[in-house]
Amino acid sequence: MPTLTAQQHRDEARGEFDAYLESCPSRKLLARLADKWVALVLKSLAEGPKRYSEVSRQLAGVSQKMLTQTLRSLERDGILTRTVTPSVPVRVDYELTLLGESLAGILGQLKVWAEQHMPEVESARADYDTRP
Repeated sequence: MPTLTAQQHRDEARGEFDAYLESCPSRKLLARLADKWVALVLKSLAEGPKRYSEVSRQLAGVSQKMLTQTLRSLERDGILTRTVTPSVPVRVDYELTLLGESLAGILGQLKVWAEQHMPEVESARADYDTRP
């Protein structure tokens, strides 16, 4: 059996994931990425590194608990980094990793699509709601 390079191992492993299967870990990742706060956090950080308070202000309506959970899960998945600078008060900055940057573009497009097509969606909802 020939020896595989690290890239070949990664390519082979990619083929083993199938999000249609309940037990596939990629399904859990998709569920996390489908969260509305994830898309908005990534779009916010795509503009550049930000402090926690900046992200919080930009995302009107997100609770401190939900924002913290979202940031921690994205950090755990390698999508963003958290940098603590010892000062008074402590400064915490968040920044996308290369992996996060690759995802931010995709989710950013979803945000733009939602904003552009909201009138059509509202019209479709109104039509649906008036049906007998």
